[in-house]
Amino acid sequence: MDGAGTSEEQLSGLSSPSPGSPLLCPHSNMDVKGYKFVRWRVWLTRLAAVLSLGLILLLFHWRPRLAVLARCCSCSLASAEILTLKDSYGRQHVVEVLREVAEEGSLELVGEPEDNEWRDTVTLYKEEKTVLRYYVFEGLRYMWLDKKGAFCLVSVLSEDWTCLDLHGYQNGLSLQEQRSRRRTYGPNIIDVPVKSYVKLLFEEVLNPFYVFQVFSIILWMIDEYYIYAVCIFVISMLSICISLYEIHKQSVTLHNMAQVITTVTIRRDSGLEESVSSVNLVPGDCFVIPPEGMLLPCDAALLTGECLVNEGMLTGESIPVLKTPLPHTEKTYSSESERRHTLFCGTTLIQARGGGPRGSGAIAVVVNTGFFTAKGCLVSSILHPRPMNFRFYRDSAKFLLLLGFVALVGSIYSFVILFRDSQTVKSLIIRSLDIVTIVVPPALPAAMTTATIYAQHRLKSHGVFCISPPCINVCAKVSVFCFDKTGTLTEEGLDVWGVMEGGPAGFSELVSGPSLLPPGHLLSGLACCHTVTLLNGQPLGDPLDLRMVESTSWTLQEPVDNGEVLNAEFGGHRVLAVMRPPAQELQAEETATSEALAIVQRFPFSSALRRMSVVTVTQGGRSALAFIKGSPEKVASLCRAESVPSQFSSYLNSFSKEGLRVLALAFRPLDGDTDLTTIQRKEVEKDMEFLGLLMMKNLVKPESAQAINILTLAGLRTIMVTGDNILTAVNVAKSCGMVGSDERVIFVNTTPYTAQDTPTLMFNLEEDAVSNQNSAVVSLGLYQEDSRYHLAISGDSFACLCDFFPEYLPKVLLRTTVFARMTPDQKTQLVKELQKLNYCVGMCGDGANDCGALKAADVGVSLSEAEASVASPFTSKTNNISCVPLLIREARCSLVTSFSLFAYMAMYSLIQFCSVLILYTVKTVLFDEQFLFIDIVLVTFVAIVMGRGGPSAVLHPVRPPASLLSLPVIGSIFIHLCMVLLGQLAAILIAMKEDWYVPQNLTNTEPSIENTTVFYSSGFQYIFIAVVVTKGYPHKKPLYHNVLYLCLLLVLTAIMIWLVVYPGYFTAEFFSLYNITNIEFKVLLLGLAALNFIICFFAEVLIEMGVLNCLHLLRGTRPSKKQYKCVNKLLSNSPSWPPLNELLPCMSHGPLAQLAVVYPPLDTQPPKCNDSMNSILSRQCEY
Repeated sequence: MDGAGTSEEQLSGLSSPSPGSPLLCPHSNMDVKGYKFVRWRVWLTRLAAVLSLGLILLLFHWRPRLAVLARCCSCSLASAEILTLKDSYGRQHVVEVLREVAEEGSLELVGEPEDNEWRDTVTLYKEEKTVLRYYVFEGLRYMWLDKKGAFCLVSVLSEDWTCLDLHGYQNGLSLQEQRSRRRTYGPNIIDVPVKSYVKLLFEEVLNPFYVFQVFSIILWMIDEYYIYAVCIFVISMLSICISLYEIHKQSVTLHNMAQVITTVTIRRDSGLEESVSSVNLVPGDCFVIPPEGMLLPCDAALLTGECLVNEGMLTGESIPVLKTPLPHTEKTYSSESERRHTLFCGTTLIQARGGGPRGSGAIAVVVNTGFFTAKGCLVSSILHPRPMNFRFYRDSAKFLLLLGFVALVGSIYSFVILFRDSQTVKSLIIRSLDIVTIVVPPALPAAMTTATIYAQHRLKSHGVFCISPPCINVCAKVSVFCFDKTGTLTEEGLDVWGVMEGGPAGFSELVSGPSLLPPGHLLSGLACCHTVTLLNGQPLGDPLDLRMVESTSWTLQEPVDNGEVLNAEFGGHRVLAVMRPPAQELQAEETATSEALAIVQRFPFSSALRRMSVVTVTQGGRSALAFIKGSPEKVASLCRAESVPSQFSSYLNSFSKEGLRVLALAFRPLDGDTDLTTIQRKEVEKDMEFLGLLMMKNLVKPESAQAINILTLAGLRTIMVTGDNILTAVNVAKSCGMVGSDERVIFVNTTPYTAQDTPTLMFNLEEDAVSNQNSAVVSLGLYQEDSRYHLAISGDSFACLCDFFPEYLPKVLLRTTVFARMTPDQKTQLVKELQKLNYCVGMCGDGANDCGALKAADVGVSLSEAEASVASPFTSKTNNISCVPLLIREARCSLVTSFSLFAYMAMYSLIQFCSVLILYTVKTVLFDEQFLFIDIVLVTFVAIVMGRGGPSAVLHPVRPPASLLSLPVIGSIFIHLCMVLLGQLAAILIAMKEDWYVPQNLTNTEPSIENTTVFYSSGFQYIFIAVVVTKGYPHKKPLYHNVLYLCLLLVLTAIMIWLVVYPGYFTAEFFSLYNITNIEFKVLLLGLAALNFIICFFAEVLIEMGVLNCLHLLRGTRPSKKQYKCVNKLLSNSPSWPPLNELLPCMSHGPLAQLAVVYPPLDTQPPKCNDSMNSILSRQCEY
């Protein structure tokens, strides 16, 4: 739902993701095409399925869209029976249009049809009934709406609800209305189907991998490779059983986690209350929250009362949040803009009070159900993860096609050779197809996942949990990491550093704590302006509020039972909480300002508004006071100008530079005739009287500086994104090492667009750096090594820069280290803007205000006690950023290992490919016992333990490559292929020249010298090629650290030496080995294998040193495809940028300015940075 949002939210131009937003449920806008069945096509397809023995049905199972094209013809959506969907990632889906007979009242929701052409009707018992048409995709229901002429999410029916409309549902729905809505919206259940083992087996067997296995096994059985075929069959069945068990176990776990079914007490419009199953809840239902709380089965807006909620499952934030009633306004409701008044599905309501019957409990109205809820989006993101647009995965598919081409060439060669040898037709077909099963290894995808599985287990042992294992390899390519400040870089808790009372006459003396203040409005405001609540007598709330209240020494008291006693004490007002001063203060000072105050209205803190406020009354209800607390700039802007001290800015800058968290407080007396229960926030937060400043010390975590230093030394750019003051953020950036002590900070300042003035842009040095040396700095050039700099920008300036200075945006993004006063939506926008520059972006935050940015980033890390959250694919239980270098090290190790496994599996296929073609040429084959030994003993065990090696202890500056089709990878495989081919040919040619050589007879079922020689030679190649392709430095520990892998290689080498030197009668008989008695030839084979290994090893060393890169000189230098590198090159050649203290006007203003974007959208292929683009980017470098 698209809410109106606040003015601050609208300025940023991008809203934070609500649980139903396209960011979390990304298929809101899809390309939909309609089809209807054609009878003759359906029958023709059935006939083709019979004639093809079901192969067409198998193809349709893999590509459902082909089944639609074969059976159906296109038609309008209004009459469609089948739909094809193309989601935002380009994936194709097929869904069936479902129909239900609508009851009376349903049409009021979906809209009356305006034309009979758009209307679906059905005749039941000679009575025409209207039919509801819808489809379900990834749990979300899409309804056909006649007025829109399209299938729309059913949530669109409630997207225009205002806050006032929701309050109108307080009396509940009628039974008929609730039933009609249930038919429209569907059941309130997040259903994760748990398939039976039989169905899972059927689906698993139809996987292309296992279909290829079945084809191979049938081929081997026909070719009389019985032992090998049976062993592969047993291994495949074992793999299927393990896979089925894991899939079923995960489905049951997710089903139990997702499904929340409970009994809820709802209100009917008749005035009665009724207990119903939560499955029957629909949007608009009004229900009662018991005082002891509950596990919420839906998304709901709180109408009356207050609720203490644990939202850790969604945000990762372990601190309970206080939810307050939804205001009575005409503003369009949005679950994100009204987050402080919304209860999300799956969250735990710890307690509720002040709003239910007899003053206990609370009242809420359902706004979203099923997969449209926040928890539904979490489950959907797990069930249907975002596809990995990662080059490694794209290249692996292309490489398989390349191997398929090699298999085709090999099949043609083998067909020609065997045809010349007058083989039977059966033998020609079987031998040619056998080449395909050899060259294209069906176990390749499974082998490549072992590296991420090992990395995932190692991360879990360090308290880092991953719900999307493919993201591990993506993390290896991160080039910039963004960090939230409070709770991420700095400690969550704060200590009160001091308080300064302020007014028209200026600021008073600094005192070390609120308890030392004289009785007055500032002390009362510090004691009352918070959302702290009690649970079992213990205060709970935001750490800042807890520390502030504790420092005042005032006591918090909350109503008990129906709260009539406290209500009577404070003039009959409905009391939420009472703050009482310490007893000794009451005895010493009998003044009105030191007496107890009751909080009767709360407006919680909003990241977008950067403030919170409360309304209080004195005993007897004699007077009412409103207090506001928030960022100093925002609070001062809401105060009367004459009440703000003239030294406000200088004091604020001074405290912020010291790294202090500064808050301002203000108050306003309210009229006695004001209705305090319905008063709106905008009526409270205006014409305030400035009270003073509260300074709190937020210490940097000791692990932050160390982690930032590791990332910096590794060449990873670090960025701070915070909602705090820009000077405080710069101080923290210096403390944690993001900004060096010898590096300068330049502030990016803008003035907003108004009807009278155009926006302007200016770059100013930090005040400490502004001196007589300013002109010298400019003349020397900020790009010189002795004068490095960082930019710092506020959220308002960032929004202005995006809207009116798009030509400067790439350059500013490239040099900005501190983003301050950023709202949650601006954090998300920043991540997307960095991605447009082709950065691989990481984001680390506490999950509370960073959900959108964590979700939008390529790699999101949430610091949370939960093992999974909707916020990010990675969750760390370690409450500091030390997990980030660990994660990157593990990711790089995983990616490098995946490369090694891929190269090994490819080389294994190619070695066997060479062996088979050579033996075909000399009229013999490998026997099935030999195949079995190679595939199971030599290859499978090696592939399983190869990924066990851990990451390097040091994060290296050079990132590992991600392309499998790069020159070093392809060149390495080609060179090794040539070497192994030469090694096998050399062995067999040497054998043929021996005096004792006996040529192969006409039958290839007997042991032969050629077969045995190739078997010996290739056996060593399978072992040493594993050593050659195993990467160590700099991203992985050396091979000897993987003890199991090293021992396995030594054991396999010993076995091969034993088979060559003295296999024994029974072993030779089992493997069908020719009895070679010449010991000199055996030693020669061992020496040839050692020479083959040495040549391949040193060839790989030279390739890693970059010998093949000299071939790049033949094509000339090419500009980087990554735009941030192109922009960085331009800036490096512009030593006078940024222009200091120069007022830069906007080239254009208004909506057209937003079109002047100099880099492509995220979903397009980035162009090369050619001369025309360079000229565009360098337009402003002339200063």
